[in-house]
Amino acid sequence: MGDAEIDIVPFIEAVKMNLSDIPNGTIIRTTNPNRHNCLAEESAIVWKDGKVVQDIIVRLRNVESGELELQLLWVDIPGAPGF
Repeated sequence: MGDAEIDIVPFIEAVKMNLSDIPNGTIIRTTNPNRHNCLAEESAIVWKDGKVVQDIIVRLRNVESGELELQLLWVDIPGAPGF
């Protein structure tokens, strides 16, 4: 089945920036493939429709071949502890 690791710290750091008045589609930060993650390609963290979003393609390990497409999206839950 395979496995993969991703570093969500850059995504969390972007969420903690408390962005609100930047244009839709603004790239907040990019994450590059390296030895410590399984990214297949560069991944941008973007301000989209009032939310922090990151589309990711990871290359699976411990399997003959395979890639997985993921989207991280921060959702604020009213009343829940936040950053």
